[in-house]
Amino acid sequence: MTAYLTMGLWLFADDDYAEVAKKVTGGLDRFGCWDAGWLAPTPGGISQARKRLGRDVLAEVFERVARPVASPVTSGAWLRDRRVLAIDGFDVDVPDTMENAAEFGYSRTGGGPSAFPKARVVALTECGTHAFLAAEVGAYAVAEQTLAMPLYSRLRRGELLTADRAFYSFTAWDRAQATGADLLWRIQAGIRLPVIEILGDGTYLTVLMDKTIRGGRRDRILAAAAGGTLDTCDDAINDRGLPAAHLVRVVEYDVPDRAGNGTGELITLATTITDPAQAGPDELAEAYHLRWEHETANDQLKTHLRGPGRILRSKLPDLVHQEIWAWLLVQHALTVLITAAADAAAIDPDRISFTDTLRLVRRSATGSAAISP
Repeated sequence: MTAYLTMGLWLFADDDYAEVAKKVTGGLDRFGCWDAGWLAPTPGGISQARKRLGRDVLAEVFERVARPVASPVTSGAWLRDRRVLAIDGFDVDVPDTMENAAEFGYSRTGGGPSAFPKARVVALTECGTHAFLAAEVGAYAVAEQTLAMPLYSRLRRGELLTADRAFYSFTAWDRAQATGADLLWRIQAGIRLPVIEILGDGTYLTVLMDKTIRGGRRDRILAAAAGGTLDTCDDAINDRGLPAAHLVRVVEYDVPDRAGNGTGELITLATTITDPAQAGPDELAEAYHLRWEHETANDQLKTHLRGPGRILRSKLPDLVHQEIWAWLLVQHALTVLITAAADAAAIDPDRISFTDTLRLVRRSATGSAAISP
């Protein structure tokens, strides 16, 4: 029951504990975990129950139920037969208590600390549906790249992970590619991408290498790649028997006047899809820009579920973690409803309003939250 109450705090974010308890418990009897004759718990009782529940239970629930939502007919979710995902991060203000400050820390802007401690979340999302699929929660001081590392093991064959240039490192790429998923990441300007072969569609093959590889060893790896023997090149294996180099395909294109000052910006993408027949450069560029759908998912959390400018409710770190996982669960449940409706109408899920869906779910509750995770 406590798990439902915690999720109800997000479904009814404008209500206090007592009001949420009335709405949620009104429908729990249908799930066999509440007797309609019982009194709704008090705010104090809810607080104590949340402390007993701890930080891990809802994280485990999310891990069990947060599966890909898009069906084969969902519009905007696929690059041919690959499910397009994105990885990105966001931060969230939490109440300014000693416990939260010690666990999460503050950001620094203008020389001083932020008004509230901030938790950092890095997540995998399904671009076409905005559904969160996996996440890591940590302190603000923990870099997004660090929080991202455990998420790469969640990838599966048949998925295409898009990522901004901030996420690239050879270690991150290697870990993500080892899952069998395909990758489409923007690469920083300072990364050397020697041309191995120019392909017929204007893209080219190159080799990503561990940054410690230099000199003659680097030259031998490039020669092996040019000769088609990279997979059997001893120099391309590190001391732990793992790959120290990967053959990738590069797509480059200009985005004119992105900064608004009359100059263009060169976008450099690296992908594991080395065969042009499997995805053309225009398709890859379009798939990369689906990554911005992650921002829509963040907006659904911060603007529509939480409300702009609001902080979380929880004054203890365990409860902050619990509240964040409940937040992600409610968003995921709503994306399931939206995608099902979109598929039935043969339209893009973006055409169905998240706000209207949330209002409809709240109205349909009428004394019952009745949403099963």
